[in-house]
Amino acid sequence: MKGKNVMSKHENKIVMGKFGSTYGIRGWLKVFSYTDNPESIFDYSPWYINRKGELAEYKVESWKRHNKGMVVKLEGLDLREDAHLLTNFEILVNSDSLPELSEDEFYWRELFGMQVVTTKGYNLGEVTDLMETGSNDVLVVKANLKDAFGQKERLIPFLEEQVIRNIDREAQRIEVDWDPGF
Repeated sequence: MKGKNVMSKHENKIVMGKFGSTYGIRGWLKVFSYTDNPESIFDYSPWYINRKGELAEYKVESWKRHNKGMVVKLEGLDLREDAHLLTNFEILVNSDSLPELSEDEFYWRELFGMQVVTTKGYNLGEVTDLMETGSNDVLVVKANLKDAFGQKERLIPFLEEQVIRNIDREAQRIEVDWDPGF
């Protein structure tokens, strides 16, 4: 398989999608995009694939919609057998290629690791994940080991002004109006 510019460092890379199975015999792969607009994944180049701890760089040669999904042809992958080796691999891009956000907007990745504290000062724990639900996003907060309420994990709706009162990037802290016993 041909990978270009293999690197061993992963800093400043974020996952934007994942490869599915091969499509056809000429090296095409199905693509599952994690971007809000699925086709936006093709706005980022190059793509990096983590292969056994090292990042291999690939450029998109072509892509198209297929049924309800999308397929991609990467430069240097011309055979189904070569493309098959990338099945289920994550697609990473340089984080500095993402558009700048306004002061009150956040990428989810920025919230990971932030401490979540109630308006009364109770530390609920650390953000470990975010989930999309039909109505709103939800913070997944891993509780502190000796949580007074016996919680191991909390699901807190990401409702700005109602629940989320303040996000301080510098202090790595999210202030919420939330009952610690819930």
